[in-house]
Formats: sequence, structure tokens, C-alpha cells
Amino acid sequence: MTAFVAGLDYVLPGAALARADAAPEALGVDSAAVRVFLDAVAASTYEVHSLIVARQGRIAARGWWAPYRAEAPQLLYSLSKSFTSTAVGFAVAAGKLKLSDKAVDFFPGQAPKPIGEHLGALRVEHLLTMSVGQANDATPAVTREQDWVRSFLALPIEFQPGSVFLYNSAATYMLSAIVQKTIGEKLVDYLRPRFFDPLELPPMRWAECPRGINTGGWGLSATTETLSKFGQFYLQKGKWKGRQLLPAAWIEQATSFKIQQPPGSGQDLAQLKRDSDWHQGYGYQFWRCRHNAYRGDGAFGQYCIVLPELDAVIALTGRTLDMQGLLNLVWDHLLPGLHAGALRADAAAADKLGAQLSALSLKLPEGARTSPRQMQRADYVVETNALGVERLGLAFDADSCRIEFGIGARTHVVTCGLGRWRDGETELPGTPPEFTELIGSYVSPKVPAKLAAAGAWKDADTLQMQWRYYETPHFDTVTLKFSGDKVEVAFLNSLTQMAAAVHPETRPVLKASPRT
Repeated sequence: MTAFVAGLDYVLPGAALARADAAPEALGVDSAAVRVFLDAVAASTYEVHSLIVARQGRIAARGWWAPYRAEAPQLLYSLSKSFTSTAVGFAVAAGKLKLSDKAVDFFPGQAPKPIGEHLGALRVEHLLTMSVGQANDATPAVTREQDWVRSFLALPIEFQPGSVFLYNSAATYMLSAIVQKTIGEKLVDYLRPRFFDPLELPPMRWAECPRGINTGGWGLSATTETLSKFGQFYLQKGKWKGRQLLPAAWIEQATSFKIQQPPGSGQDLAQLKRDSDWHQGYGYQFWRCRHNAYRGDGAFGQYCIVLPELDAVIALTGRTLDMQGLLNLVWDHLLPGLHAGALRADAAAADKLGAQLSALSLKLPEGARTSPRQMQRADYVVETNALGVERLGLAFDADSCRIEFGIGARTHVVTCGLGRWRDGETELPGTPPEFTELIGSYVSPKVPAKLAAAGAWKDADTLQMQWRYYETPHFDTVTLKFSGDKVEVAFLNSLTQMAAAVHPETRPVLKASPRT
């Protein structure tokens, strides 16, 4: 991990700085301001997993909080919407779609009969601007059906399309379905030769509905560098290495004010426009921000922020429910450190920033690394439980614990470092945590969840582990509680820790006795 790029990671069109000038100050980025931001994050309740600050098409600062790492794609949640908007832009530019096209015309066999007045008036542009006219977000209802398109079109539309903003992830799914119906390819495949390959972006994963359509409004995974390049592409008005991939006029349309978000009950819109980055207007699946910026964002703190006046892009990922609060840290500490011109060279400040970025890490579980309970090998029989775990195995060495969950003929293994992170992967049922309350059940084929695990002894009889699913914002806290010769294993996912009333933990406590 490096703090700044002495040799460029990628050179963007129009970037004229020499390789030796890529230190933060040479790009108009104050190293001290970035350090203040990092300190503010450390002192806050916000958890940040990665950060890239770019100016003039070059990376000025970048870092990952271990065990997160540069090469790992991150689950973007709703930041996926901005990529869906991009796919729509390519389809419009190719003459395959028009903003004025009616949604029902793409799905004559799935539309209800008769077609109501408001449904008949629903157009592609209304889906882009979240102004469908439905009174509630359709996503929870739609994603619990097999045919999401039919379910969406069957829901009532109470208001004239285009008249009222309502955040609606299912509307973005409909855009994905429209592109696939028109083009004959999934979004992730359609974007590959037109967008992903020209930007030299790595392979992407995008969740699908039961009918094989990319979910559009969520479910895309991408690296932080991909987010930085994505923002730079928009900053450059659709141009990349001298090629105009997407018309500049579309970029301008997509990121400009199209509709005002209404205030909530008892809220004052004028005050919200001063203080809230969720009331600056909405474009085509992009949020307008204060400071004349715009962004794509996703739940729990996934951001791609574009600041045209400062020729800058800030990409960061994290885990928080207070997304405005995390944005406030960006405005309060990073924004003052971005300048239109180069700053006076400060090698000492750049070196301090480099050292700080290189040492970034999430806190390891606190406690002892050893306990009298540690043994070379112990095998248990598990009481009947909803997870289907029948057998439990434990093995310790000097700095790790290997835990085995036997389900039928299969054994799921996680090796947990004691006082350090240990990498692995798992397909144990219930992993990784998923926010199904927003997006319904997971519908794509599962892949093994990559994780980094670390643990510590809270007392002589209690081993507490943290399983970090570093391709998502989430983790599990797994606690082993010994009593005599028995052991219990309790799971608590990070979503429940943040919002237990919304997302309760459903996995049972595993109760195990020694195998005889």
C-alpha cells in the first residue's frame, strides 16, 4: 500500500504532470488535510475501509484499512445504480433506447390488463429520476416474487409519473430489464466492451433476479480503484485516453439537477438544502451534493464523489448507518485540502501521510492471545439446530484457532488468527450477512465468501472472533463459550449490531458436547 503514486497507476487524458510530480502537494492536495481526515475517522464512530483521492486524473492518496485490500472488489449496494445509468446512456447513445420510451412497451406480455393511466405514462426518464409515482419503494415487494418485472408493473402508481421523487431501487432494476430486453445482454456484459475494457477494469460480479437479469439498483461489486476511474470518467465528460466513449451531453444530463427530493414530515426544505446532501436534487441515478459536486453512493458508506470545480474524485468504502455524518467528515477535512493549483512541495508531510496510510487497520478483537482452554484438538457433537451443523472441531496452534463445522458430508473450516488476521473463505450457511430487508433474498448463485478472521480470549473461557467478509461492508462476531467440557458457539452479524430491530440475528446458538 502506498500513500501517493510516484509512478502512476493510470494516466488519464490531459494529465500532463511528470511521474515525479505525483506527490499530493504537486496535485494540489494538502497531505496534512488527508491526515486530519484519517485522524477524524479514527476518532469517530464511522468505519472506513478504503480511500482514494485523485486530482487531475492522478491518485494523490490511497489506503485500505486492513484486512481490506486494494485488489478486493467491494459490494457497492446502491452505488450500482450509477453504473446502470451509464448502461442506459450507452443504449441511448447507440439509438437503442429513448428517454421518452414507455416502460410497458418493452414488456407487453407482463403488463397488467387494463393498463392504468399512470402506468401507461411511465417512461424511461421517470425510472432514471426516481419519479415513478409509486407511494412506496417497490423493492421489498418486487424482490419476493419470481417475475420482478410483472410484479413491478402490477403495483399501483398513485401519482403522475415525473411529479414526485421517491427513492425506489426496483425502478433501477426495471432499467436493467429494459436494457437487457432491448440489447439482449445483461448489463455487466453490455458494459464490458463499451466501458469496462476501455477503462481496463477487472472482472465484475453483479447479482441477478430469478430470471437472470442484473439487479441494477444494487448487487454490483467493484474495487475502489474502479470507483475512482468511474468518477474520473464522468469528470472527463465521458472521454478516456482520447476516445469519447459516452457523449458529453449525456454525462451532463445524468449528473445535473432533474428533480427535488421532498422534505420529510416536519422538515424545512430550505434548512435541508443547507445541511443535507440528500436534498440537493437528483439526476439520472446520481445524487447532487453540496459544494456543486455529485456522487453515486451505496448503503453503509460506499461513495464515488466527483468535484468538477476542483478536478477531483474521492472514492471511499466503509460501514456506517450515518452516511451524512461520513460525508460531513469529507467536507470538513478533505475538501479544504483540495486546491486548484499545485502546492508548495512538502516531502516530510507526504512521507508522514504515506506512513499513516500504510499502517491503516481496523481494530483487532481485544483480549489475550492464549488461554488454558487451548488444546491441540477437540471434537464435539452438536445438538440439532436450524443451521444443520452436526459436528464441531477445534484445533489451536501458537497463533491461530481452526474451527470446523460439519454439515452432512461437508466440513466448513475457518482459521482465525489470534492477535492477527488470517485469510480464508467459507460457504457456511448464513455467511456473509445480507441486508435482505432492502433487497429481498439472495437470488444469484452463491460464491464462497472471502474473509479475514481474528480473535482474542475475553476471559479464560470465552474466545471471541471477528470474521470480516472483506468484499462486503459486513462481518460476523462469533463467540465460543466453554463450560466444563462443553462449548457453545454464538453468531452475531454486524447488521444486527447496527440495527437489531430491522435485521435480527436468526442463526441459533450451537450447543456442543465432546464426541465419545
